[in-house]
Amino acid sequence: MHELQIANEIIDVVEREMSDRRLTRIEAIGISLGALSGVDPEALRFGFEAATADTHLAGVRLELEELPVRAVCRGCERRIEIETLVFICPYCGSGDLDVLQGQELDIVYLHAE
Repeated sequence: MHELQIANEIIDVVEREMSDRRLTRIEAIGISLGALSGVDPEALRFGFEAATADTHLAGVRLELEELPVRAVCRGCERRIEIETLVFICPYCGSGDLDVLQGQELDIVYLHAE
């Protein structure tokens, strides 16, 4: 389960930010998670809870924003949201797409006391 490794990396980043900003307690960590990131949201939550148990981050909420896949078609230049595993423009039928969103795995905020 690579989600546990990702959870540990999130914890490392958060601890550095807490130190740099002299934060003593945070309540929530906001994460943007793209549909193409390869991360299972529930497995990430479970891994985070397991990794933070009995630490100063125990009980911190992991708030996940799941982002859909968005692309722009090079054929007709329309922006589209891809809802299936078929990456084809529904307007012109082109498969020549630039993915704009959907691969993210970003910490977007820390909610501190």
